Amino acid sequence: MNDTTPRKPALDPALQALQRGELHDPFSVLGRHPDGDGEIIRAFLPSADQVALEGFGKMTRLPDSDLFIAELRGDAMRRVPPHYRLEWSEKSDGSRHSAVSPYSFLPLTGDLDLYLFGEGRHHHAYRFLGARMREVDGIMGCLFAVWAPAVRRVSVVGDFNAWNGLRHPMRNLGASGVWELFIPGLQPGDLYKFEILGRHRQLLLKADPYGQAMTLRPDTASRIPDPTQHRWRDEAWMRERAEWDWQHEPLTTYEVHLGSWRRGEDGRFLSYGEIADALIPYVQELGYTHIELLPVSEHPLDESWGYQVSGYYAPTARFGAPNELRDFIDRCHQAGLGVLLDWVPAHFPRDEFALARFTGEPLYEHADPRRGEHKDWGTLVFDYGRNEVKNFLLSNAVYWLEEFHIDGLRVDAVASMLYLDYSRNDGEWLPNEYGGRENLDAIAFLKEMNEVLHQRFPGAITVAEESTAWPMISRPVWMGGLGFSMKWNMGWMNDTLEYFAHDPVHRRYHHERLTFSQLYAYTENFVLPLSHDEVVHGKRSLLEKMPGDDWQKFANLRLLLAWQAAHPGKKLLFMGGELAQRAEWDASRELEWRLLDQPSHQGIHGLARDLNRLYREHIALHRHDFESEGFRWIDCHDSEQSVLSFLRQAGDAHLLCVFNFTPVPRYHYRIGAPEPGRYREILNSDAECYGGSNQGNHGAVLAEPVPWMGFNASLELTLPPLGALWLQRETNEA
Repeated sequence: MNDTTPRKPALDPALQALQRGELHDPFSVLGRHPDGDGEIIRAFLPSADQVALEGFGKMTRLPDSDLFIAELRGDAMRRVPPHYRLEWSEKSDGSRHSAVSPYSFLPLTGDLDLYLFGEGRHHHAYRFLGARMREVDGIMGCLFAVWAPAVRRVSVVGDFNAWNGLRHPMRNLGASGVWELFIPGLQPGDLYKFEILGRHRQLLLKADPYGQAMTLRPDTASRIPDPTQHRWRDEAWMRERAEWDWQHEPLTTYEVHLGSWRRGEDGRFLSYGEIADALIPYVQELGYTHIELLPVSEHPLDESWGYQVSGYYAPTARFGAPNELRDFIDRCHQAGLGVLLDWVPAHFPRDEFALARFTGEPLYEHADPRRGEHKDWGTLVFDYGRNEVKNFLLSNAVYWLEEFHIDGLRVDAVASMLYLDYSRNDGEWLPNEYGGRENLDAIAFLKEMNEVLHQRFPGAITVAEESTAWPMISRPVWMGGLGFSMKWNMGWMNDTLEYFAHDPVHRRYHHERLTFSQLYAYTENFVLPLSHDEVVHGKRSLLEKMPGDDWQKFANLRLLLAWQAAHPGKKLLFMGGELAQRAEWDASRELEWRLLDQPSHQGIHGLARDLNRLYREHIALHRHDFESEGFRWIDCHDSEQSVLSFLRQAGDAHLLCVFNFTPVPRYHYRIGAPEPGRYREILNSDAECYGGSNQGNHGAVLAEPVPWMGFNASLELTLPPLGALWLQRETNEA
């Protein structure tokens, strides 16, 4: 018998299972194996007509199967290289193809990776899970790895194998539940998914949970990412961020939905590069310190604004490739702007191609619907108690800060994570092990996430959108807190907007809506948000929330923005607020930029710019945003006239801030002052340049040594209608 003559093998049970697509361990059959005094190579190519082995010749098809074999004896074993190449012709069209066999490679995933992942402590799980280009033994290809425990088979499918799940079954890495396969010859941009045969033989087609690029909706495939590294040019920014004293420095944020800030002339989405060209100078000119992006992780539905994520590791393809997003962030940093990202670890959608029932069974979601479903939102809740799920989210948080230089995460819907009975009726939720309603697993995850991010990324911040009275959200974990840097002050936002909605004639009866915030203002590190959630779903735009005729609407909006800027806490405004947009935000079209042709809208725009400038320039307005020593009431009791006055202060620096919440001018209105002297108006929201009536104090007023309201001096002011005044004492040097 010569060395090319095969013996006639029997199709044993393993080969039969491979033919059916049910073999759990394809490497036990496929590839190169000892065979008596020689070796046997098996290849499974169900679409092939004929197959040849490099250095050997034509392979033999086993009867009634799609399995091809080559029995190597003698010199043939030396002629066939370790990573051998197969050549075949397709049955369908006779086309010829050639590729190195994936089944000639040993396992490539390290034991330490699997151990840390199983423990839930792998902060860089995205570096070994997912798809990434790699060179192995001098051969370029793509290494795929996916976590899919307790299933019969996982295969990689894509254009490269006609989406045939029998072609590339993966290697199972034991109890870890991880499957891997290195496929030579693939290229960045190639499309792929995972075909999973569940334990009940259900066949699933899933996008890669760790995929770092996806196709544009309505397509749902993952893409092999481009391994080309972005050349970062923000070294100075990153160094300064590490030393940034964010608690005592100005932080004012412009919240942006990239898909509707601006559009192309034909209504198309702008690219990341086009957005950078327009958005960065615009935000710089307005004086914001940060841009906050609504979620840019891939999502199938435009109307979800990014909050129903299907690709946690994939920047949305709506605006371009991942490296283009990196370039956008890089350019922001070089322009002196930080970039925050909305992040959604609270829930995920039920789309069949994504995380939902990933193995045919609950995997990423909690198996018990009393903990695993948000009925109000129609979404699923992560199983935070499962190490691998916790690791998925923890690694994702690290991914955005490390790979994209994001400066912080605003964490969405934290309240829904903290409470097991969130938006659930009696009998619809499952208590924790102690009988309480606290989600202990989610709490532990949030603490660990905050500790990891703050340790690994000095100067990066985390901000909780949390609407309840849960204590110590923004206190360190070692103090018993959740470890967030800051928390959105939803109480301030709700009370303020409710107050402004009242006709000024009735505001005297709701005075406490504005004063109440000082009872808790320093219990957390608060951000004062006027966010996207307040200008949609019938809530009306900020301008249209305001009562009265058009003049009063604009005056009220100016007053609102000045109130936010003077009140202790960092600031956030959603795009369009600075335009005094009349319509509610519509994510399907761009902002109403034409409004800036009208003087009244230009006035709001100019005021927003000047408020940011003053907030940044005057340490009294930002040095003690989180500390009571930065604030002192002058008069909080004048409900009859709906006037409030207070000091913002930092050491010897102080500003007098006075607000008249009625359309009635107040003449000879006396307030206390820290010391006599000349006080200059540094802000009058009623100034003509902002569209106001230009009532005020001719730019300055003299404080007399007349005690008033517990102060040693006082001054008489003209308070403009629906107006805010900020006054600064002039020094001798000035």
